[in-house]
Amino acid sequence: MTQQSTDAHQIKYVLDEADLKTPVPPVLHPGTGQPIGPQDLAPLFPMALIAQEVSQERWIDIPEAVRDALRLWRPSPLYRARRLERALDTPARIYYKYEGVSPAGSHKPNTSVAQAYYNKIEGVQRLTTETGAGQWGSALAMACSFFGLAACRREKSDSGLNG
Repeated sequence: MTQQSTDAHQIKYVLDEADLKTPVPPVLHPGTGQPIGPQDLAPLFPMALIAQEVSQERWIDIPEAVRDALRLWRPSPLYRARRLERALDTPARIYYKYEGVSPAGSHKPNTSVAQAYYNKIEGVQRLTTETGAGQWGSALAMACSFFGLAACRREKSDSGLNG
């Protein structure tokens, strides 16, 4: 799933899968080898997110509370990659979206905000995650603060030391 645009007034998510000629094969449960169903995902994700993940709808409304949070840094600016155009010797105009304007410095708040919102709606009081470099943990902590959730972040240790 991707967001429809970088427009601050965006009100729906667009589901890329709806445009595919052949449906994406189902995700298989690692224990059973069978397609994962909502009951398998329910211990980890709010039902509203599961419903979005399996939806065949082209558009899904973005809740106002999520849009309000996203407006703090969206729309993300587009920059033209002129040096890349020259290096490729192409007449094409190449642009990239700069997501570093978000408070977490990455694109990760774009999804953490919705995840925190839907967890709050379903009565979850705390979200916990593991993170590597910290961008996801920072994004989730920020999103939790928007909706009054406690956030616990455990940094991933590459050294093998616990602490």
